[in-house]
Amino acid sequence: MQKTRTFISVPAAPAVCDRAAEAIRLLRQDDDGVKWVDRHAMHWTLQFLGDLTDADIAEVCFRVQDAVAGFAPFPLVCRGLGAFPAPDRPKTLWLGAATGGPELCALQAEVESSLDDLGFRTDRRQYRPHLTLGRIGRGAPPAALKEAVSALEDYDGGEMIVDEVAVMASRLHREGPAHTVLATAPLDG
Repeated sequence: MQKTRTFISVPAAPAVCDRAAEAIRLLRQDDDGVKWVDRHAMHWTLQFLGDLTDADIAEVCFRVQDAVAGFAPFPLVCRGLGAFPAPDRPKTLWLGAATGGPELCALQAEVESSLDDLGFRTDRRQYRPHLTLGRIGRGAPPAALKEAVSALEDYDGGEMIVDEVAVMASRLHREGPAHTVLATAPLDG
């Protein structure tokens, strides 16, 4: 039985993707060891589900649609660059959420809760809304990269309206993941 690597996300609006791509341009350095995210693959992950059967995907799509239906669309102001696990030990570089961040957290919690009894592993860490810009490979990142992230901690990442959630398929390739929308669920509360 074939399975599909699946996650749930909020697609990033084109204006936010443009600002994120500009942030990457400001951060990028020769041989920095970072796998940068393609602007067409940018999204706000709500939950990673792993490999699912078609039947599992159908149930997830139904539950996600039901979970988000009570939410009204809301503005999301994207601001600030940072790094996980910490700016002085960056492994993942990201664009953060300011206004609308709490609403995105509530949306994520509702989606996660709606899938609880299906047995998906929940993340023990508190959800922090972020749009991943790049992942640092093995070895220490250049000091200049850490400085660049720090200098852009108040970066203006643009604004968007969160008005839908997408269930996505992800296929891994050497060049990076390719994402396909399996279903969308509008916020119409």
